[in-house]
Amino acid sequence: MINSDIIRGNIDTIILKLLQEKDMYGYEIVNEIKERTNNVFDIKEATLYSVVQRLESKELISSYMGEKSHGRKRRYYRITSFGKAYYKELIHEYKTLKEIMINILGDDIK
Repeated sequence: MINSDIIRGNIDTIILKLLQEKDMYGYEIVNEIKERTNNVFDIKEATLYSVVQRLESKELISSYMGEKSHGRKRRYYRITSFGKAYYKELIHEYKTLKEIMINILGDDIK
């Protein structure tokens, strides 16, 4: 099991990555994270909505109302051009951190 603080520290990167692939609604994002982490990380919907509100306020993502599904409209999120540029910065930082950790930990991480 991984410490959830590590994933939470990277949740912006994770959400921006998913939204680069396609527009998604909240519950879909939650399920995608759960699936891609083999059920190791289960982000709570309340946490997700807090994060997407913050990302939206920073204009990294935007939202729109989609078609009705199961009797109600869903709010979809999409990454903005600013969000795409920010995602590239985050990936660069992650790669730098990864290199640092490999240099320090060496064979211990294999």
